[in-house]
Amino acid sequence: MKLNKLIYGILGIFAFSSCADQMEYHEYKSDGEEFVKLNFGNVGGLVTTIYLDLDTDFGNYSGALLASATDESEYAYSSNEIADFYNGSWSATNAKSSMWTTCYRAIANCNIYLDKFTGLTFPEQKLNDDYGKQMNRYNNYQYEVRFLRAYFYFNLVRQYGAVPFSDHMLEAEESNTLTRKPAKEIFDYIISECDDIKNLIVEDYSALQGNDAFPSEERGRANKRAVLALKARAALYAASPLFNPTNDKTLWKRAVEANKELIDDYDPSAVNLVDNYSSLWGVDNYKDTREIIFSRRANKETSTMESYNFPAGLSGSKGGNCPTQTLVDAYEMKETGLAWNEQGSGYLESDPYEGRDPRFAMTIARNGETGWPIWNTEALETYQNGANGEPNTGGTPTGYYLKKYCQGDIDLRDNSTKKVAYHTWVTFRLGEFYLNYAEALFRYLDNDPYKIDPEFGTSANDMVYKTRKRAGMPAFPAEMSADAWWKKYKNERMVELAFEGHRFWDVRRWKEADKHFTSIDEMKITKNGSGFVYTRNTVNRQWDDKMYLFPIPRTEIMKNPNLEQNPGW
Repeated sequence: MKLNKLIYGILGIFAFSSCADQMEYHEYKSDGEEFVKLNFGNVGGLVTTIYLDLDTDFGNYSGALLASATDESEYAYSSNEIADFYNGSWSATNAKSSMWTTCYRAIANCNIYLDKFTGLTFPEQKLNDDYGKQMNRYNNYQYEVRFLRAYFYFNLVRQYGAVPFSDHMLEAEESNTLTRKPAKEIFDYIISECDDIKNLIVEDYSALQGNDAFPSEERGRANKRAVLALKARAALYAASPLFNPTNDKTLWKRAVEANKELIDDYDPSAVNLVDNYSSLWGVDNYKDTREIIFSRRANKETSTMESYNFPAGLSGSKGGNCPTQTLVDAYEMKETGLAWNEQGSGYLESDPYEGRDPRFAMTIARNGETGWPIWNTEALETYQNGANGEPNTGGTPTGYYLKKYCQGDIDLRDNSTKKVAYHTWVTFRLGEFYLNYAEALFRYLDNDPYKIDPEFGTSANDMVYKTRKRAGMPAFPAEMSADAWWKKYKNERMVELAFEGHRFWDVRRWKEADKHFTSIDEMKITKNGSGFVYTRNTVNRQWDDKMYLFPIPRTEIMKNPNLEQNPGW
């Protein structure tokens, strides 16, 4: 396959705009390899093309989030394709294969770049005043591309386990003969790549703003902490039961060390989590350099997330991804730190949302709430036959609506002047890695959450308190059993990282889907005079252990007879 067809036939080339605060992408036509090598902008455009394949989740399944395939939420329209994950319609011919296609396309472009477009000197531009600064920028591209290639391999191994692997350009015939490389080797490769480039890639773009070679739009690019974050997440997954069935303690130690390495890169004397939890998904979250490590900002303003998730019954709003009662139950009582159904928690059945973990109100909209969205002057009626409840089209089946990642000031009414906004998907943020570190320590130190190993100087219990402290929640109690601590840890992770794309993968890597994905709870609310009656409703879902890994798409196996299907598919 000719190089120009491989690059331009698949994606085209994109160039940077001069917009100061985000990476935008504008397509232009080109003629092949020599054209790309002509100047800095063309080569940089190829790198930008690879960034375009980074994943986000603002409703990838016709508006449904991956969260709606978990116990976090239920999509209001039962006919949506997200239901395939739990209704028996998932198969090798309905393989949900966009990740396979996207990642291998991106990896192919990474390999093209690294094989063909490194080591250039751009002689025709040597007399330009900015030549030295542009070369500094260009010389960093190779490390960004190596990070991106490792990231795409992580997404593949997380989803499929063993996958075909290549770190160089392939002809089509060669690519269709590859066998699947074991998952352990893919994880080892990812971690090795991160170690190789962590001290070579730019350490902190924000510190270079104002430098002509690294203007402010570079905040959207990978830096050293992004590399360390990928390494830390990959190490945790590699140590988890799905990929570490023998519970090899050396893998848990590697995960401890990798997460510690990232955390130690921060100032230990500073408070490195942002004060306002909800700002992590606000319109200006891309400006945060304290907690957000790496993110992908949409290249245009939209209101898709809002139109799919604002409460049904409001103008232009469809309902959409409705948080479950299962998720609501995970939000403990603020004063006691106890679950709603634990003795002495302070929970009042007559006022079920009072006194909850503050993250509840920042993530979920409930019956009777005012000011959601900001322009809505009426209290939400999520009860049966209420203005925003069932049986209205899109009316919430769970009793709740989603706030997180929705911009509350977007006004979908016809006369509005604020109809769109930028949205930035958070790929890595520090809060995740405090929790990762806690989990890795817990497993490495024989499931003792309070043990302090001299090598690491902290305990799992100390680490998990980081995210709770920011939320104003009390620390976990002392002297909990290992099982009780693990249950509470999973609960904290579900709350802190809700709707950020983790739950679907966490439950799989723990191999605990039989505990969490076989049913969800809804809250059916009925109006009773001046009050309400709250009735729990359990909805069963299908689970089969083959679903821990995705099926290899049947079309790929037809093209490459050396690919073996995942068990059960």
